[in-house]
Amino acid sequence: MSNRVYLFDTTLRDGEQSPGVSLNVSEKVQIARQLAKLGIDVIEAGFPVTSPGDFAAVQAVAREVKGVSVAALARANFNDIDRAWEAVKDAEQPRIHTFIATSDIHLKHKLRKDRQQVLEAAVAAVKHACRYTSDVEFSAEDASRSDLDYLCQVLEAVIEAGAKVVNIPDTVGYTMPDEFKKFIESIIDRVPNIHKAVISVHCHDDLGLAVANSLAAVAGGARQVEGTINGIGERAGNAALEEVIMGLYTRKDLYGLVTNVTTEEIYRTSRLVSSLTGMMVQPNKAVVGKNAFAHESGIHQDGVLKERTTYEIMNPAMLGITRSNIVLGKHSGRHAFRERLAELGYNLSEEEINRAFGRFKDLADKKKEITDQDLEAIVEDEIRELPNTYELSYLHISSGTTIVPTATVGLKIDGETVEEASCGDGPVDAIYKAIDKITNLHLVLEEYVINAVTGGKDALGDVTVKLRRRDNGRTFIGRGVSTDILEASAKAYINAANKVVYESKMKS
Repeated sequence: MSNRVYLFDTTLRDGEQSPGVSLNVSEKVQIARQLAKLGIDVIEAGFPVTSPGDFAAVQAVAREVKGVSVAALARANFNDIDRAWEAVKDAEQPRIHTFIATSDIHLKHKLRKDRQQVLEAAVAAVKHACRYTSDVEFSAEDASRSDLDYLCQVLEAVIEAGAKVVNIPDTVGYTMPDEFKKFIESIIDRVPNIHKAVISVHCHDDLGLAVANSLAAVAGGARQVEGTINGIGERAGNAALEEVIMGLYTRKDLYGLVTNVTTEEIYRTSRLVSSLTGMMVQPNKAVVGKNAFAHESGIHQDGVLKERTTYEIMNPAMLGITRSNIVLGKHSGRHAFRERLAELGYNLSEEEINRAFGRFKDLADKKKEITDQDLEAIVEDEIRELPNTYELSYLHISSGTTIVPTATVGLKIDGETVEEASCGDGPVDAIYKAIDKITNLHLVLEEYVINAVTGGKDALGDVTVKLRRRDNGRTFIGRGVSTDILEASAKAYINAANKVVYESKMKS
C-alpha cells in the first residue's frame, strides 16, 4: 500500500456552505491559487448545477489554476454530470465527483428509492462520467451509517464501472475513531477490487471528531482525506486539513505517511480563507489559532526559552508563522519593504507592490512601529481588491454622549466625488446610512466584527462586515483595515458594496 496521502480540499464547495459565507468568482480563484501553492492535490471548486454563479466559479478555477486537479460535484444523474464536465473540462486535470446516499435512512426518507435502484443509479452515473474523463470519484453519502454489506456491494460495482476514487463520508459526524478505522479495514477486506481505487474519507465535525476520524481512517488504509481550511463547512464544519497535515507530519513515526504539502504556506492559506469568508479563526484553534504558539505560564515560558520543544511539538516557522521582531518604519525604503514581503512569502506584481508600499507609508506616518502582522493586513487588503465602483474620499464624524451622531461621507464614483450626510444610533450606523444614500443599495447589516491586528494604542483595526441584499437574500463579506476604526468600518462596508455591484455587473 502506498505511503502517500492525497489531500482533497473542499473549502470552495462544502466550506462555502457555511451559513452566511458567499464567495465571488474572483475570491474563489484567489483561494484556489493559494491552495495550489500549498500543495493540495485536488480542489473541489463547486457544485456547477446549483447556480450559474457556481458554474462560472468552477469554470474560472479550472481555466486559471494550474498544477492541481480540479473537481466538480454532481449528483448521480446525467444532467448534473454533464454540467460538471462543462465546468471542469478546461482544467489540466479535471475530475468529476458524483455521489448518492447509501444509508437506509437516506434511501427511505430522502431518495425514496430501494437499494437496487440506488445501486443502478450509482453505476450508471459513474459510467456516464467516465465518458468524459478517466478521473471519476464516487461518494457514498452517509456511508458511516450504511449497512456494510450493501455499501461494499455498491463500492465494488462503481469501481467495476470505472471509479478511480471511492469516498466513504461520515456525513453527519456520527462515527468514532476506532469504529471508523475498523470500518475502513472491513471495506478493504470485503471489496475484492478495492485495489483498483483510492479510498477517500470526508468527515464532518458534529461531535468534534472530524480530524480524529480522518487520521483513524488513514491508519486503516484510506489514502485520500477530504476537508477544508480552518475546518469550515456545513453545521459544525469539516475536518480541518491543516490539522490533518500536521498530525501526519508531527507523528510520522506513528503513521509513516507523507503528503505533498508545502507546510510554510499553511498559515497564509488559513488567513486568506478567514479574511475572504469573514469566518474568524478562534484564538485557541489548533495549528493556526493565534494562541497556538503563545505561552502565558511562567513555567512554560522558561521551558520554551531554554528549549522550544519542551512545550512546542511543532515549529511555527514550518507553518509560515514568523516571530520576527524586525520592524519597518517611515524611513524604510521600497527595497527593504519588498524584501520583507518576500520573506513573508508574498510575491507581488510591481503594481501590487506600489499600492501596498503607498499604504505602508501612510500607515508609517500614523504608527511608530509596523510589524509583520501589519504588513500582512496591508497586503491582503490590497491584493484581493475587485474593480471598485466606490472609493472612500473622506469621512467626517460628529459624535458624543450629548449629541446625535452624524456622519458626512464622500465617495468617489467614476472620478467624481459624491457627498451625503446622515444621522444614526452611533457613528458607525451614521456612516453606513450615509453610504446607503450614495449607493442606493440599502443593504442589511447582519454582522459587524472588530479585531486588532496588533497590540498597542496605535494598533491597526480590522473590521469585517456581513451585508445582505434585501431583494434576493444574498450575503456579502466586506473587510477594511485602518488605525482609525471608523475609517476601517467605512472601508469594510464599501468593500462589500463593491462586491454587490460587481456581482450585478457579472450577471448582466
